[in-house]
Amino acid sequence: MVPRSWRKIRYRYDLRGSFCESCGNYHYPPRNFCPTCRRKGKPVEAILPDEGRIVSYTVVREKEPYVVALIELDNGTRILSQVSCDHSKIKIGMRVKKAFRRYGEDGEDGIIHYGTKFVPVD
Repeated sequence: MVPRSWRKIRYRYDLRGSFCESCGNYHYPPRNFCPTCRRKGKPVEAILPDEGRIVSYTVVREKEPYVVALIELDNGTRILSQVSCDHSKIKIGMRVKKAFRRYGEDGEDGIIHYGTKFVPVD
C-alpha cells in the first residue's frame, strides 16, 4: 500500500507536461513558457498519454543492469524514463506503457522510493 501522502500528490500518478495553446506543442517536463513560441505562447498544464514507443535506449550496468530509454509518447512528446523489463529483450520501436514502480530505498530500514517507469505493452 502506498502512503496517503504520496497518493494525494497528483504528479505521482500522471505524466504531466504542458501544452501550448498558441502553437499546439506538448512539452515535458511542464514549462512556464513555450520553448517554441517563446513569449507569445500560452502554456497550460496537460496530462500526457500513458503509452508510446522506444526511440532509443541504453543499458546502465550497475549492480543490476537497468534500461533508460527515450520514449515518444502517442502525442509526439519525448521523455526519458527507466523501462522495467529484461534488458536483453528491449528493442527500438517497442511499445511501452506507464507504470508505478519501485526505484529503490534508503538502506534496509529506509524510505522506499516509487515513481513512474515504463513497461512493455503485452
